[in-house]
Amino acid sequence: MVEPRAAGTSILVIDDEPQIRRLVRNALETSADRVSEAATARKGIDIAAAERPGLVVLDLNLPDGDGLDVCRDLRAFTKAPILVLSARFSDRDKAALLDAGADDYLTKPFSTLELQARVRALLRRASSATDRKEDRIVVGDLEISIPNRVVRRKGTQVHLTPTEWSLLRALIANAGRTMTHQQLFHAVWGRAEGDAQQYLRVYVGQLRRKLEKDPVRPVLIRTEPAVGYRLEIEP
Repeated sequence: MVEPRAAGTSILVIDDEPQIRRLVRNALETSADRVSEAATARKGIDIAAAERPGLVVLDLNLPDGDGLDVCRDLRAFTKAPILVLSARFSDRDKAALLDAGADDYLTKPFSTLELQARVRALLRRASSATDRKEDRIVVGDLEISIPNRVVRRKGTQVHLTPTEWSLLRALIANAGRTMTHQQLFHAVWGRAEGDAQQYLRVYVGQLRRKLEKDPVRPVLIRTEPAVGYRLEIEP
């Protein structure tokens, strides 16, 4: 069954290969009211600034610019999800992309089914982030009250330290999106120096013991190996 497209949604495809743009356009026409194309970084940024698309599909290697720089330029004026395409990704590449503002990545060659699924997920998360009132979140037997800084499991209050709460709040603010070690380290501790992975390993472990039904097999706070962590709160 085809999911209904989001009203008013537009998608921008920035890729210098005409066949890739055509493939992406054909795959995503059912997900948006309009799909625009750009073959260069400069043209893509100009279109994004003028049209404010709901999602950007971005090739990492462009003739007039690097995909990382394009991500940073886009993030200067839009919060639209960015899905990056590339022939290969190392763990360092993934972390750099996420730090630059990308939301997800897809390795070439890719299937149209996976592309469509990832785009639907990104649009759904963006819509949820816009619509959701972040004052109360319920996931299974877990209830989180943002204004009151209170967490309950099965009705019983769970004590969180100030650092644990700051980490949880940072993950909630970016629910569904992988946050890199450096992004979380900066958000919680406010600095860029130090062993981010070690700090986070300790505090994520503590949060999992307090929030997860099975800390060994977490379903709430997911690990992206060598990259960071992601909070899953979708029903």
